[in-house]
Amino acid sequence: MVGVRGVTGGVATGAGRQVRSSGGGFRLGGTGGTSGAAAAQSASAPQGIGLLALQETAPAAERDARARKRGEELIEELSALQLAMLSGRADPARLRRLATLSVGEAAADPGLAAAVAGLQLRARVELARLGLSPD
Repeated sequence: MVGVRGVTGGVATGAGRQVRSSGGGFRLGGTGGTSGAAAAQSASAPQGIGLLALQETAPAAERDARARKRGEELIEELSALQLAMLSGRADPARLRRLATLSVGEAAADPGLAAAVAGLQLRARVELARLGLSPD
């Protein structure tokens, strides 16, 4: 067997055996299965995953905020279009705004994404009824 000399001169002659010398120093681990570098990597892995999760959270929250705002604006424009159609006049500027709002990035939250998609579909239907495209 090969011996390992520690900092203070103690000798370990077998895997899993610890030898103490008189002043603390180098020790071999009990199982010998993980090295110091592997232990350090495994300890830092959850932190790396946590940072990635934080990076993913911020854009999702921003997408949700933009989608929520677009959904609210779609509701306002659809309501205004309804009133304009009841009065017999449609404002071309509002129709262009509705066309612009009917296209956009999907939300990260599935419920919000479904709600905004429904509003976008309704806006496209109204634009198609008036002979306009959402481009």
